[in-house]
Amino acid sequence: MDITEVPVTRKGKSKKKKDTNDKANSAEQTDKMQTDVVEVKEEKTEAATVAFPPMFSLSEIKNKQRRHLMFIKHKQEKRKLKLELKKKRKRQEKLLGNKAPPKQVPKTIENQRVYDETAVDPEDEEVAFDEGTDEFSAYFNGLTNPKVLITTSDRPRGRTVKFCHQLATVIPNAYVYYRRGLALKKVIPQCVARDFTFLVVVNEDRQMPNGLVLCHLPEGPTAHFKVSSVRLRKEMKRRGKEPTEHHPEVILNNFTTRLGHSIGRMFAALFPQKPNFVGRQVATFHNQRDFIFFRFHRYIFKNEKKAGIQELGPRFTLKLRSLQKGTFDSKFGEYEWVLKRHEMDACRRKFQL
Repeated sequence: MDITEVPVTRKGKSKKKKDTNDKANSAEQTDKMQTDVVEVKEEKTEAATVAFPPMFSLSEIKNKQRRHLMFIKHKQEKRKLKLELKKKRKRQEKLLGNKAPPKQVPKTIENQRVYDETAVDPEDEEVAFDEGTDEFSAYFNGLTNPKVLITTSDRPRGRTVKFCHQLATVIPNAYVYYRRGLALKKVIPQCVARDFTFLVVVNEDRQMPNGLVLCHLPEGPTAHFKVSSVRLRKEMKRRGKEPTEHHPEVILNNFTTRLGHSIGRMFAALFPQKPNFVGRQVATFHNQRDFIFFRFHRYIFKNEKKAGIQELGPRFTLKLRSLQKGTFDSKFGEYEWVLKRHEMDACRRKFQL
């Protein structure tokens, strides 16, 4: 038998090789695709970090309703955190008792006040000597009783006139007179001739009291104040009855510098130094950040520990503009102190009074 050699075709093997080659190619392609996707993702994350900084503010949200909702949520979260911290502190105080950490004092403009060289120490001998020899020492020693004349600028309106009459009910031995177009230089000699010790002039602008000149007679000094936030008795809610004729007590609060000390003594000299405690009336001059807030109250003792107060009015706020030596003289007067806003009000933590 003749044996002939038949060439065998390697179709199966070639197919297998092709399949393996295709799989390898597809794996390489998928790897490339994955690397491309990773690179794209990295680029996107980089773009996202660039577009949205870590300090994201709600004002960047353009939609008004969405921004409002986000703001409310933010406030609620803040409130929850605050309450949790309070509860933690209370637990610590209960557990530790006297060994608990002290309460944190919040930072305020008053706490961070810049030290003033003219700050007054009430126990200083020099300050005590000045108080015994200044223009107001006779009032505090009981040698003279104050007598106050209250007047207005020319042609006052109803609100300013009412304010003057209510001031006269607060300050004992005070009289209200109309100006009648007279200059202050002519008014001052007439006041001195009639034994007045103080002259109070209330100025107005657009039918509203906006300035107050307080002149001590006969030799000065004279202080000029800006008046704001005036509220008469009828404009006040839950006010008390009309004040009585009893001499009120006077509280002067937070007048710490030399200038503040002299202004405080000027206010105190308006009132008699022997108050009638039966009337239970208090006039308060509270200085805070160089604004002097005036309040007039009546108090009542509910028991040994508690007392209730009732505001009688009027109320107003004063801001010192200048302090002048001698009586009022706008042209040739010598000024002890003048407010320079751009210099003195540049630092918010520095106060003059």
